[in-house]
Amino acid sequence: MADLKTRFIMNFITDDRWKYLADGLVVTLKVTFFAVLIGIAFGFLIAMIRATYDKTGKLKILNLICKIYLTVIRGTPVVVQLLIIYFVIFGSTQISKVLVAIMAFGINSAAYVAEIFRSGIMSIDDGQMEAGRSLGFNYAQTMFYIIMPQALGNEFIVLLKETSVSGYIALQDLTKGGDIIRSRTYDAFMPLIAVALIYLVMVMVFTKCVNLLERRLRNSDH
Repeated sequence: MADLKTRFIMNFITDDRWKYLADGLVVTLKVTFFAVLIGIAFGFLIAMIRATYDKTGKLKILNLICKIYLTVIRGTPVVVQLLIIYFVIFGSTQISKVLVAIMAFGINSAAYVAEIFRSGIMSIDDGQMEAGRSLGFNYAQTMFYIIMPQALGNEFIVLLKETSVSGYIALQDLTKGGDIIRSRTYDAFMPLIAVALIYLVMVMVFTKCVNLLERRLRNSDH
């Protein structure tokens, strides 16, 4: 116990090293939040283009561009996309690492959100759509207030974990904060376990929120 206490003090108390985790957590949540917003905006635009083409055959060129975009983004690792954006696209300019991460994860998220907008509704109980209609919502309102919060809640959880690779561009997110502590103390166990526990708690909390929303909507079906 004494050894654990000493290691705890060394890893988190000495030189206020806990602040690496606290500051990193703020960065992680900031990147995730704004990346999801970008993902929603661009994902909706892509979905509208593809849906319009599927229904009318119009926007053929734009639809082709969207299909190429989806193929490339969904077919390559997000960490590679992050590195390309930072070191290739913005390699010769001074730009905030946080902004680069937001753009990279937002662009990646949009590819998946676009498919959520197109097909997500098909994987959710039709009763939820009917529940929305019974509340006086039209189709768009039902999608916005009932269907999409569930789908996008899950996307937020996925993106929250994916941002852990931000350290590849030396962005001090939560994971990087734990690694900095490890490099200072030469003790990998405590800081990395702390990082894992923080992610686990956040994912459990957000998952619980999504589950509560889904349960509420299921109850409204009856």
